[in-house]
Amino acid sequence: MFHESVQHAYPGLAVASFWDDSEYALDTYVDAPPSDALIASVQAELGFRLPTSYLTLMRSHNGGIPRDPCCPAPSRTTWAQDHVAVDGIMGIGRKKRYSLAGEAGSRFWIEEWAYPPIGVYFATCPSAGHDMIAFDYRDCGPDGEPQVVHVDQEWDYQVTVLAPDFVSFLLVLRPESEYDDEC
Repeated sequence: MFHESVQHAYPGLAVASFWDDSEYALDTYVDAPPSDALIASVQAELGFRLPTSYLTLMRSHNGGIPRDPCCPAPSRTTWAQDHVAVDGIMGIGRKKRYSLAGEAGSRFWIEEWAYPPIGVYFATCPSAGHDMIAFDYRDCGPDGEPQVVHVDQEWDYQVTVLAPDFVSFLLVLRPESEYDDEC
């Protein structure tokens, strides 16, 4: 159940119906709420302070698949003319395959797939690794408020800004039905 503090942190977002808790999501993304010690440990491992808004959401529902998976993009990507798809948002932890410090976490994409070390890769796309969503710390430094970007491996790791911050990113997510092509 979502806490009142989460709704307060995300005005305009239907947090109670945000997640699609399918069996797959629960098996690969969703973990128990992170402790302060785990958050500190993962942040130290990644080398970045995670956005407060992301931490607030993860303390309530630690990772998962959003019901509305489409994010508008300002320009064409390999996925579509006008949007990207979000397959899942990684939680804070090490146990789940798709958690920030898990088997297919942020460092995996940098070390194994040569994604640029611009910050923290926190969301997967349905392309099986050919594009990712990241917190981009290049302009704000490791303790600042990062932009949310799409990184397209198929186009020489092209970086496209999707939102100025995590809350703005969540607020623009749309259902597949709003696009002609499937997300």
